[in-house]
Amino acid sequence: MKPFSRALLMLALVLAAINLRPGITSLAPLIERIALELSLSRSLISLTTALPVLCMGLLAPLAPRLAVRFGLERVITACLVLIGLALLARLGGYASTVLIGSAVAMGAGIAIAGPLLSGFIKRHFHDQMGRVVAWYSLSMTIGGAGGAVLTPPVTQWLGDRWHFGLAFWSLPALLAVLFWLCLPNRAEPASEAGQGGLPWREARAWLITAFFALQAGLFYALTTWLVARYHEAGLSLLRSNSLFSLFMLVGLPSAFILPWLAQRFGNRYQLLLACGLVSSICLGMIAFQPTLLPEVWAALLGLGLSGSFALSLVLPLYEAHTPLAVSRWTAMMLFAGYGLGSLTPVLAGLGRDLAGNYQVPFMVITGLALIMCVLAWLLGRGRR
Repeated sequence: MKPFSRALLMLALVLAAINLRPGITSLAPLIERIALELSLSRSLISLTTALPVLCMGLLAPLAPRLAVRFGLERVITACLVLIGLALLARLGGYASTVLIGSAVAMGAGIAIAGPLLSGFIKRHFHDQMGRVVAWYSLSMTIGGAGGAVLTPPVTQWLGDRWHFGLAFWSLPALLAVLFWLCLPNRAEPASEAGQGGLPWREARAWLITAFFALQAGLFYALTTWLVARYHEAGLSLLRSNSLFSLFMLVGLPSAFILPWLAQRFGNRYQLLLACGLVSSICLGMIAFQPTLLPEVWAALLGLGLSGSFALSLVLPLYEAHTPLAVSRWTAMMLFAGYGLGSLTPVLAGLGRDLAGNYQVPFMVITGLALIMCVLAWLLGRGRR
């Protein structure tokens, strides 16, 4: 493959990855305002985060089948179209049904694109997977951080209309579509099509899936409720939003460096365990002492949780040997992982409604981070 061709493929991967998170994270700075203006409970407004994550799980098994039928590149392109249209629909977000419906459509696009992008990496970059996954996870983290950090100023710039600020994120998605339409589509070999479904009987597939479920649940619970937790603890809304932005932005170097280190030194499971321990300590501080050095714990939490996400993306690439096999491992990881992880923001919102404060939900979230550490240790013991 010519270097220029590989550079274009890398650019396509980066553009697609950037659009996998802003539709979810852009809601976080505005969620309390939206809940008040639309008269929605916390448990109901959390569906705007939970439903995309649930769709990302339930629909992930369709990805390999669609790739076999239509070609991997064309299916990814169609998913980017769906994500862009769903975000554009948020112009009508003052109707709660439109807001929640756009979340479902966006989640469907992300659900199918995610496993296929892992297969895309395996197909075109099999000889440098660690470095490419580093760029892939960094791009997703940039998209997520951009959604969290830029949505408030964009909303102000667009006349302080939050539905305009949410719909703004359709623009990078539609830009990615234009680029992906230029890529050649490549049919999957007939032998690949008949290699079966998801690896349900593989014990390691379940361990990887459980780890992914916990880190995804933690991330989306924090995406939904971290600002509210800080604000409830007595910090100003401006400072609470700045802490959330810090949490998202500090994850950028972690998302890039850790996959590279995992391939360079073969220590991905030790890094997973370290990320889990750091995340557990930080979440414990946010649960019990949210006003004590909050910038320190928000920054370390960004490093730990972003690192665990980036490293979890690497795991299926080392368990399977063909693009579609990687897509199947990834599809199982996303199917059960996001399906279970989608419950976390809803249950946290429900816990807040029942307990009357965010401390109890954050105590439970801290316990989930400790379980994540145990799973990382088990993965390291049984590594291939």
